[in-house]
Amino acid sequence: TQDYKLDVETLVDGLDAPWSLVFLPDGRMLIGERSGRLSITPANGGEPAAVDGVEGVSAGGQGGLHGIALAPDFDTSGTVFYCHASSYGGGRGTVVSRAHLNLAANRLENVTRIFEQTPAGATGRHFGCRLVFDRDGMLFVTTGDRGNKSKLAQDPATGIGKVIRIDEDGNAPPDNPRLDGWDKRVWSIGHRNIQGAALHPASGELWTAEHGARGGDEINNPQPGLNY
Repeated sequence: TQDYKLDVETLVDGLDAPWSLVFLPDGRMLIGERSGRLSITPANGGEPAAVDGVEGVSAGGQGGLHGIALAPDFDTSGTVFYCHASSYGGGRGTVVSRAHLNLAANRLENVTRIFEQTPAGATGRHFGCRLVFDRDGMLFVTTGDRGNKSKLAQDPATGIGKVIRIDEDGNAPPDNPRLDGWDKRVWSIGHRNIQGAALHPASGELWTAEHGARGGDEINNPQPGLNY
């Protein structure tokens, strides 16, 4: 066992349940808070500057503004994606929206909804909502079981308790599993509430951290067409 000394420096404070952070090409931080606020903080820290134009966030319970991802071509397109809880279909669910981030005006423009979890639910729990681009430019989206729809996590035709894989317009890529009875956007099934996701730096595969019940947290490497 080796001891380490950590130096802790506060770069930004006063945030309300920050849920996601991505670095812009110039080193500044784009920070999303569960309450629905999106802001940009200087690379060396300081006062966050609010980003206007965030649409569709329904904050309450565990749900709100969650995952953020920059498009692979963000340098030229300025496209960002954000995952959030939203109201639709008589309830709430996990939604992914695409927008252009106008850095000159600190504003999201041309907001377009590209994914809605179905069916919507009535609870304020288990939205999942992590976003990761793979090396083919496809977007992984994690969804939760909404706290009371665990049986639907086993139904591959629904968006409950799944890893979803879509293109930037929300369409299913041709190399998704596409098994009989499966929604073509579904990558894997049987998940409870994936709240962490990243690509392995060497293999490029997706790895996830799943919020389990009663200490049953899981680390998974979800494979196409499998049940977890």
